[in-house]
Amino acid sequence: MYRWTIVALLFFATTINYIDRQVLGILAPTLEKEIGWSEIEYGYIVVAFQAAYAIGLVLIGRMMDLLGTKRGYSIAMVVWSVAAMAHAAARSAFGFGAARFALGLGESGNFPAAIKTVAEWFPRKERALATGIFNAGSNVGAVVAPLVVPWLTLTYGWYEAFIVTGSIGFIWLVFWIWLYEIPSRQKRLSKTEFDYINSDPPERTEKVPWLTLLTYRQTWAFALGKFLTDPVWWFYLYWVPKFLNKSYGLTLETLGLPLVVIYVLADVGSIGGGWLSSAFIKRGWSVNKGRKAAMLICAILVTPIVFAANADSVWEAVLLLGLATAAHQGWSANLFTTTSDMFPRKAIGTVVGIGGMAGAIGGMLIATAAGFILEFTGSYVSLFIVAGSAYLIALVVIQLLVPSLDEVVLQDS
Repeated sequence: MYRWTIVALLFFATTINYIDRQVLGILAPTLEKEIGWSEIEYGYIVVAFQAAYAIGLVLIGRMMDLLGTKRGYSIAMVVWSVAAMAHAAARSAFGFGAARFALGLGESGNFPAAIKTVAEWFPRKERALATGIFNAGSNVGAVVAPLVVPWLTLTYGWYEAFIVTGSIGFIWLVFWIWLYEIPSRQKRLSKTEFDYINSDPPERTEKVPWLTLLTYRQTWAFALGKFLTDPVWWFYLYWVPKFLNKSYGLTLETLGLPLVVIYVLADVGSIGGGWLSSAFIKRGWSVNKGRKAAMLICAILVTPIVFAANADSVWEAVLLLGLATAAHQGWSANLFTTTSDMFPRKAIGTVVGIGGMAGAIGGMLIATAAGFILEFTGSYVSLFIVAGSAYLIALVVIQLLVPSLDEVVLQDS
């Protein structure tokens, strides 16, 4: 079944995406000493990435709809790989901020392209599972990075860590160009599988104006869901290594295993969350009920993270963080899939871009707040309380805006 080969390509792209973005978080305690930045300056470096990510998602989401996934994904991979390698040239907080800005622009193309690809290659009933599988690459990347980056840094230096990890994307690009085409052009695809991929009722195919999408409450439901919950994931990526270093004295040599455990659990959550809603739907539940039931379960499983700041041991904190990251990824797989539940394929890249922009803006706010909170209080308590409550609030907002996911959204103009 060739469609699963496509998911594998998306999985590896997302893995590379997260390796490249997490290198800075892993090296933050080391670079903080070597470069000499403050908590507030580190927050601004993270904000630079988020600002570019927000800008890029709006532009690149639309680009994916206009250029198509093959060309659009290729461009994004080249840009973010070059930007990841450029970190090696940074020697100040400003230099790292500039490199992060370029990385954010390139990496913003990953999820609009991947979600659009899933919509092109899978019928509705399999999309959450396919999304969960490729989204698990974010956790694999988060597992690989703490295994590889400390070794590269201790063996060669932090400059080399950025160059080696940044160059991996060019290997993926060769396979993407070789193996990928949309189903209607893919010669390796059997007629049986092509008919299965296109088994859903026909969708409208004309282009949907960007501003028109902003008039629909479904767009705002997805965007607000991202705005409220994406910042929590950004917080985990960039501050968990610093939290473990400050609270439990973990160093570059000892940080790897705890981070691996956290993100292996997140991997389980990503695939499990996508599988759960797909299983509900295959049992006869409506798309609306199945998707939201899975999201509710994930939102509840996040809440114990409020106790992480006062955990008695490093492994208690690690397990609480692992549960929270697993639940986030299960939530994320289903939230992403709501775009293909509510919108035609021609609009998905743009809608995902709008939502991603909202999530990045939320990430800018949490990064700035975290920098000031930690600089002046040194406490993570309030940040973990925000992390534990965001998902339930987001689900209430989504339910109020979109009581039914499977309604017809876009009317002919």
